[in-house]
Amino acid sequence: MTDQTPPPGGEERLPARRPPVEAAPAERFTSPPSTRRFLLTPERAASIVRQSANARFVGFLAVSVVVLFLILYYFYELGFPGGLSQSRLTAEADAQQVTSIERGYNLFEANCARCHGTNGEGGIGPVLNDQSKLFTHLSEQYIHNVLTVGGRYVCGDPNSLMPVWSNDNGGPLNYKQIEDLINFIRAPKGPEYEVRDPSLFEATGQTFEGWRDTSYTPPPGATPFPDCWKDAFKNQSAAPSGSAGASGSPTTSAAPSSSAGASGGAAPAGQVQVTAQGIAFTTQSVDAPADTAFSLLFDNQDNGIPHNVDIQDSSGASVFKGDIVTGVTQTTYNVPALKAGSYTFICDVHPNMTGTLTVK
Repeated sequence: MTDQTPPPGGEERLPARRPPVEAAPAERFTSPPSTRRFLLTPERAASIVRQSANARFVGFLAVSVVVLFLILYYFYELGFPGGLSQSRLTAEADAQQVTSIERGYNLFEANCARCHGTNGEGGIGPVLNDQSKLFTHLSEQYIHNVLTVGGRYVCGDPNSLMPVWSNDNGGPLNYKQIEDLINFIRAPKGPEYEVRDPSLFEATGQTFEGWRDTSYTPPPGATPFPDCWKDAFKNQSAAPSGSAGASGSPTTSAAPSSSAGASGGAAPAGQVQVTAQGIAFTTQSVDAPADTAFSLLFDNQDNGIPHNVDIQDSSGASVFKGDIVTGVTQTTYNVPALKAGSYTFICDVHPNMTGTLTVK
């Protein structure tokens, strides 16, 4: 104010006085009163704390349930410890294996049984249910090779009756059917499998067992089964009254004075006769004199199928083993004297062929 220059005329003016003004009242909150109806009282604060604790408990319970589910699902997939359960993948693989074996049964009956027999006992083709062969010889890879390239793989015989089965080389079976057929041939003995309708694959109510005895072990000193099944029937030296060979493969002995190609017709008086037909001995029971050598006329009526007569005592030891002959033909075996008792005679090529010889 002191630096102002007085106006001309001489009177000095001062600023007009203003009365003091109080500040306008203002609310602390700008929200409407309805929003401030519920105040945070101690009771309400305690309720909020209790609700928060309940929420944490519910969350903990939910997490625990999820963790428990994950643990149970883990063991469901991999199996509970201690053998309490089987893993899901293993159980599914076993179920698929059973299905494969049952499909292989139908394939075998439709394509293989005519030559190898309904139960693998052999016939036109070699035996398949022999434990010594199933132990190592008839491995999955070996059977696969035979089915892929045919019988020439086995004996190097270009004229083998065993055809090619794999469609890779012009056969009728695809890779899955080949696998099913192998699984059937190698199926373990013991479990029962369902016989199913070939077209609908529905159970027929019949069952079957596998051939392979998983507990089988070859006897000490056993030799491997030959690659060519025909080699199993080559003559091997053995005493007429000796026990069967321990090699695990069929053996034959050079029977004394055994002659092949005897004339046909009925057996002479005092001669024992055994006939094989339809992969079976039609003569189930024969008699022979005790302590006396006798001749046995063997009549093989199965065309193109090898058979022989192997006489065994009650312990299973071979007391006489005749040469294997391929039918249709007859041969006369000269059997040495046997002690009185009951004996079993079998065919080495087809062990399911059995009969009883009573010596008295």
